[in-house]
Amino acid sequence: MSLETFQAQFDLRILVDSYATLTDEKKIAEQMLLFTPDVQFDVYMGGQLVSQVSGTQQLEQEFNGHVSLVKQYFTLNGQHVVQVDGDRATGIVFSQMKMLREQDGEEVLTDYSVKYNDVYVKQNGAWLIGKRTSEYTFIESRVLNHMTP
Repeated sequence: MSLETFQAQFDLRILVDSYATLTDEKKIAEQMLLFTPDVQFDVYMGGQLVSQVSGTQQLEQEFNGHVSLVKQYFTLNGQHVVQVDGDRATGIVFSQMKMLREQDGEEVLTDYSVKYNDVYVKQNGAWLIGKRTSEYTFIESRVLNHMTP
């Protein structure tokens, strides 16, 4: 493996982890800086396409709508396998995401197992996400039980 490929893999891992961190912090405007302006963002749940968004302006509106419904996020990224070809790369990221929402006066925790299929583009020396296909494989929701001391 060349030093350039190793550096690209490292930079791409930082990119996908930054995406998760900014999601958890609800910093949507900053998160948009991780995408190409013409990004394609598709979401599949149970094998069905449920959302297809083009461009960071539309994506920011979509994300802000979701964030307004969520009290708290918590994301863990697992494997990240990438293939680098010059200023383009493809990758798969496995992620576990939790969302806490208020529903009918109760806190509901939803666990999502997600596989992201990404296309990355290096522009002006920085890697960006040009296309992201999110596949939500497992979704589980439950009322959160708080532990008392």
